[in-house]
Amino acid sequence: MPWLPSLFLTTILVGGIAYYLNLRMAGIAPLKSYIVPAVTKHTATVIFVHGLGDTGLGWKPVAEMLNDELPQVKWVLPNAPTMPVTANGGMRMPSWFDILSFGFDSTEDKEGMLKTMYSLNKLITEEVDAGIPASRIVLGGFSQGGAMTLLTGLTGERKLAGLTVLSGWLPLRHDFKSMISEHAKSLPIFWGHGSADPLVRHELAVKSVDFLRDSIGINTSPAAEQLVGLSFTSYAGVQHSVNDRELSDLKTWLKKVLPSVD
Repeated sequence: MPWLPSLFLTTILVGGIAYYLNLRMAGIAPLKSYIVPAVTKHTATVIFVHGLGDTGLGWKPVAEMLNDELPQVKWVLPNAPTMPVTANGGMRMPSWFDILSFGFDSTEDKEGMLKTMYSLNKLITEEVDAGIPASRIVLGGFSQGGAMTLLTGLTGERKLAGLTVLSGWLPLRHDFKSMISEHAKSLPIFWGHGSADPLVRHELAVKSVDFLRDSIGINTSPAAEQLVGLSFTSYAGVQHSVNDRELSDLKTWLKKVLPSVD
């Protein structure tokens, strides 16, 4: 059987690459996070990933506001490491990966994204180890954090309660089909985007959604009462930010995917 040595070699190579990647990722420092605790008994967690140049603290007021009607939810707001960002002239700032161009049409920092995926999955593991099942964890993010939410949540081994993407886009489209998890098509996804966003343009978000529908098979037109699938909403006139209506829609969605339990 002449194919056996080739198959054996392939297995060794794949295993060796995985081992090498695990060694590299093992040296990554754990993320530091701001925590907004649950008001009542903690039965669910939202891990929310900020955008470029921000910190988790920037989303603390939003988490506290939403917890008025989601008292069972603990919020984990991680801080990105500081690194030079090419698109900002090499200026050092909090960033989940390097951005080479704000047109998002150039080479992507795949290694940086994989490192962040590793770090976010560790946060998910910490919540699971603390007794919160993956089915009671939502991963979300804004802008760059939204991109990492899609990459992490749709390729991870655990099926989460859902994903929320605010002003984000889908990165690594050329690699994505080979990375997708078996449960990606059955995840609830809330996606909001401002129609006047000058940074992560609305057109890029629409193209990302179209890719997930046409190439991955994710339902992008779920019925109002149906949670499974991707619900994309445009917010007229909103730039690279969120408004009260979007946050209200997000709260309504979170109450559906993370209902109170006794």
